[in-house]
Amino acid sequence: MGTTFITGGNAGLGFEAAKCLAAKKQNLVLAGRNPSTVQKAASELHARFGVQVTTVQLDLSSLASVRSAAKDVHRLIAEGKIEHLDALLCNAGAQFRGPISYSKDGYEETFATNYLGHFLLVNLLLDCLTKHGRVVFTASGTHDPETMDGKMVGKAIEPNAFALANEGKQNKKASSAGVRYATSKLCTLLFCYELNRRLIKRGSNLASIAFDPGLIPETGLTRTAPAFAAWLLRTRGMKWLLQKLGVTIGSLAFSGNALARIAVDPEFTEISGQYLQSNLGRLTTSKSSKASYDEQKAVRLWEDAATLVKLQLTETAEILR
Repeated sequence: MGTTFITGGNAGLGFEAAKCLAAKKQNLVLAGRNPSTVQKAASELHARFGVQVTTVQLDLSSLASVRSAAKDVHRLIAEGKIEHLDALLCNAGAQFRGPISYSKDGYEETFATNYLGHFLLVNLLLDCLTKHGRVVFTASGTHDPETMDGKMVGKAIEPNAFALANEGKQNKKASSAGVRYATSKLCTLLFCYELNRRLIKRGSNLASIAFDPGLIPETGLTRTAPAFAAWLLRTRGMKWLLQKLGVTIGSLAFSGNALARIAVDPEFTEISGQYLQSNLGRLTTSKSSKASYDEQKAVRLWEDAATLVKLQLTETAEILR
């Protein structure tokens, strides 16, 4: 048995992946904001599959919560309560519609949740992975303005960490919710690829992989959309239309299983630094947007994000120092 850590593993895509991993006899660490909800999912997984399921409270929009969760994981490993991690799945994400909102740290909430929280978590937990461990980022085709996925939500803007963290402040007009979401996913890909480059330079066997599960209306990602729009996305007719338009379409069952396979299956041992997509029941290696491969922007984004989260050298994973 190995152990996999999943953010947002108590619902939606994360829970589907958790079930598939548990069926493979992987022990799990589920991290989420609501302790009772996460514990309910953990109890169900343990009862059904007989694996060990540990819970950790984690609010990705709060840097203090991320640090607390990382300390819990280090402690659990040190005490022998869980093993080192085979995989770290950075899966949780959110869209925030309506008036722009800010995290407890004062950062725009989409960027704080989808990017900064996972950026800090990975830096803090990388030393908790096994020698051939994998970090898998749940990405999105919406980051690419050349695709129908990107055209539907709005074009991702410049991945400037300071500007994105302070969207809408000083009486400046904020980008739309769709643009903020797409840009956070562009930042996720820049981080994934830059992490892969840094691991290679250090001779590490760890892998950094990006996975686009496709549009899955059944997940909680549409919870902030108007009720009618959320319902419409679930209808067979709308799914057919989106498919005809060229939107990347996933499903809970297939995409959840794909995420679990990418996390631990031997067939995905040599795919670090790659972008995989789930579309209409097929899992393929794809090209992400041109902007996502810009190494200079990736380095600048990393350095600026480290400043925003106040990442200290002493708390950074040893492999990245």
